[in-house]
Amino acid sequence: MKKTFLSLLILTLFFTACKNNKNNVQLFPQSNFDTIVSGQKVSLYTLKNDKGMTAQITNYGARLVDLWVPDKNGTFKDVIWGYETIKAYLNATDLFAGPIVGRYGNRIGKGRFTLDGKSYQLTLNNHGNHLHGGVNGFYTKVWNARQFKNEKGEDALELTYISPSGEEGYPGNLTIKVVYALTANNELAINYKATTDSATIINPTSHVYFNLHGTSTQSTNSHILTLFADKYTPTDSLLIPTGEIATVENTPLDFRKPTTVGERIKADFTALKYGKGYDHNFILNKKAGEISLAAEVYEPATGIVMKVKTDQPAIQFYSGNFMDGKDTGKRGEKHNYRTGIALEAQNYPDAPNHPNFPSAVLKPGGTYTQTSVYAFEIKK
Repeated sequence: MKKTFLSLLILTLFFTACKNNKNNVQLFPQSNFDTIVSGQKVSLYTLKNDKGMTAQITNYGARLVDLWVPDKNGTFKDVIWGYETIKAYLNATDLFAGPIVGRYGNRIGKGRFTLDGKSYQLTLNNHGNHLHGGVNGFYTKVWNARQFKNEKGEDALELTYISPSGEEGYPGNLTIKVVYALTANNELAINYKATTDSATIINPTSHVYFNLHGTSTQSTNSHILTLFADKYTPTDSLLIPTGEIATVENTPLDFRKPTTVGERIKADFTALKYGKGYDHNFILNKKAGEISLAAEVYEPATGIVMKVKTDQPAIQFYSGNFMDGKDTGKRGEKHNYRTGIALEAQNYPDAPNHPNFPSAVLKPGGTYTQTSVYAFEIKK
């Protein structure tokens, strides 16, 4: 009788533990990404911390594949768009779900710039302009990968790519190294370092689409956004900066106080019409080089809060205006209209063509560095 009671007690405790276990992270097998692209091996790498936060990254495009964080109920949500297999990434119509883009993230007008008295023509891939590094930018490359524990004992992944001189029209042989680390404080830290043997320009950034509902087909218009920026860079109709720096005050671009993304997205404002919604470079209120809070996003339905910290001078806020549902992402979910937002830490778009913008030039003997952090919390 005692044995039967003890067995029933153990089973009860077991099923109770299972019921209360909210760590429902669904990882993709490495085999989904094991293939050869352009003669180089592609794979999938998994980073975890003791709190259950988990990230998967592929060395194809140094790309974040999934990112699992807890919601207010303790259930884990994958909060970024992406695909389950390398084949899906190769066949996607949207090329920018999760990669590191560059050499120059964002736009360069007509793909032209002058450096040390010499003119350069980059490849054109966006209405006669150069976008995110061109036709075959960093996002199409297979990076060398090394998984390791950093000095704090945290899971980390180092990705390295050597961009030859002339690639996409850029001068100089550039070596870039990106390290992803998953911290004990539920942060995804991204550190960049690059060197060159000849003067060049550089502005890499992480191009992840976030949905704090948990990559569902629910709109991100409900996300409450704060941007720590008093100014932005106006553009022409093709989203190339005019060189002007303008205040966000009394415009729909003023997110200095927490505001839902969808509240003013249809406002009668020229900049919104040009971007078909938000697709704007915000100048951060900060000292050059310091790591500070750039943006905060909160979704009341899940209680998930994301804070973006960076040492970059600006951040691009994109509200998913060109998502059209043609791509089917993870778990069969469609990348529907405005179901993902991007917050890209960066230098100003088209900076090489505007002397009043921060310099994007990297010269031999110098080192480009960037630190950007995506930190996750819960608000109940």
